[in-house]
Amino acid sequence: MGRVLYWLPRILSLLFVAFLSMFALDVFGAYKGWELAIALFMHLIPSLVLLIATAIAWKYDLVGTVAFFGFAVWYVWWAGFDQPWSWYLLIALPVAIIGSMYLSHWFASRKKQTRL
Repeated sequence: MGRVLYWLPRILSLLFVAFLSMFALDVFGAYKGWELAIALFMHLIPSLVLLIATAIAWKYDLVGTVAFFGFAVWYVWWAGFDQPWSWYLLIALPVAIIGSMYLSHWFASRKKQTRL
């Protein structure tokens, strides 16, 4: 169970970053040249932040917990409270679940260390 609890949030984090990055592809029809590069970078900022958080969380589970829960809260605040629930379920809920998986592994590894 420990290996699953270790790998599952990390793999799901990378998959979610890939999913979130797909939303940046809409810039290809609207921009050209440097405007395209700047727009693509701007659209990929949330993905890059989560990718950096995943890299740090690879070693420090608590960083992943804070980063992913923080991103879920930020997204709900940024999207506003007047949006359809599907927006929150599609973006914020998976991120919160990944954050809880990092937290679960952190608790499990702490418990394991105290037993030794």
